[in-house]
Amino acid sequence: MPSNRAVLVVALLAAIAGAGASLLFEPTIAYRLAGTEVGQQMLDASLKARAPAPPAGIAIAEKGGIVPAMTLPDLDGKPVAIPAAWAGRPVLVNLWATWCAPCLKEMPDLQAFADQQSANAEKAFATAQGAAGVQVVGIALDDAAAVAAFLRQHGITYPVLLDAAGPADAGVRLGNPAGVLPYSILVSADGRLLKTRIGPFTDAADIADWASAASTR
Repeated sequence: MPSNRAVLVVALLAAIAGAGASLLFEPTIAYRLAGTEVGQQMLDASLKARAPAPPAGIAIAEKGGIVPAMTLPDLDGKPVAIPAAWAGRPVLVNLWATWCAPCLKEMPDLQAFADQQSANAEKAFATAQGAAGVQVVGIALDDAAAVAAFLRQHGITYPVLLDAAGPADAGVRLGNPAGVLPYSILVSADGRLLKTRIGPFTDAADIADWASAASTR
């Protein structure tokens, strides 16, 4: 495991330590807190306060602002522009790695959500409604061979791009300077950062509820 990646539960417990010593012995409470908007805000503030400053000149995504453009390779080495490649459609970007157990646990739910969104988009097109579902995109901070093997083994078919973990990686640029994984963001159809999520989703329903904000923008 890369040394500059935080273990999620440790980060969660550190963020809520001031709320009471007893919580330090209840990881389940930490996870539940992280699933709330208030918990996410507290966790985000705590982690950013402890994170190193990003390198000079690196544009960092801010809620409500346009997501800084970046280009990353897919598994075939083809460069893909983010978020321009999916302009006009809301995008859920999920940062993960094969060594991150919470990341791997949530990926089947992300795949189920992606499948449902694709089905919704096809139905909308067939009925000339013009609506498009949320596009799920993964960014793996990992070795290409390990990522490709995992995707094949587990039937993950939504687009996955690659980056190397570091002080200016895609996660940092997307508002996650502490490097906690998994980390997700929701981008509006016009390229603005709507929401961030530190830590894993509970299930596909949790993902759908969280991503529903895209339909109101």
